[in-house]
Amino acid sequence: MAHISIIGTGNMGSAIAGLVTKGGNTVEVFSSSDAGKPVTGDIVVLAVPHGAVPTILAERADQLAGKVVVDITNPLNFETFDSLNVAADSSAAADIARALPQSRVLKAFNTNFAATLVSGAVGSLPTTVLIAGDDADAKALLAGVITTGGLRAVDAGALSRARELEAIGFLQLTLAAGEKIAWTGGFGVVA
Repeated sequence: MAHISIIGTGNMGSAIAGLVTKGGNTVEVFSSSDAGKPVTGDIVVLAVPHGAVPTILAERADQLAGKVVVDITNPLNFETFDSLNVAADSSAAADIARALPQSRVLKAFNTNFAATLVSGAVGSLPTTVLIAGDDADAKALLAGVITTGGLRAVDAGALSRARELEAIGFLQLTLAAGEKIAWTGGFGVVA
């Protein structure tokens, strides 16, 4: 059984907390008012907007050392809704990994909508969480939490694949915001 800390109380943080507890794991959830509360999870999920990440890293970098840190953000430019706010050859997850060299950073959940994490389905397909990262043990630990919660997990490769995951997340978000797809749907994976 794993202990997961989720920083963020929005739709995604709540959906991931439900997934974690459904699988018999324990969870602690942090809101913005919990800045002084220490993070104790083996896995720490950053379920916040991309713009909030630098503050969290500045306040909690020492607490995140040695932990699996899961970046779920999509660094979308929400003013223009037409680009990502990271260098073309990088990703938000890579930026986090550089800021937290003693943590094992993964990219996951950013290609899922909260509703599909809760329902366990994208249309007629089971919800699949794509995981990118450079640490095989960290990916296996997160995949175990996901699968015991009833969803599928697929290893999407090295952390360098986070850029492509963020592009998929960007496309999915813009399609949903433009009412081309439903917030209860999204992209499914057939394996």
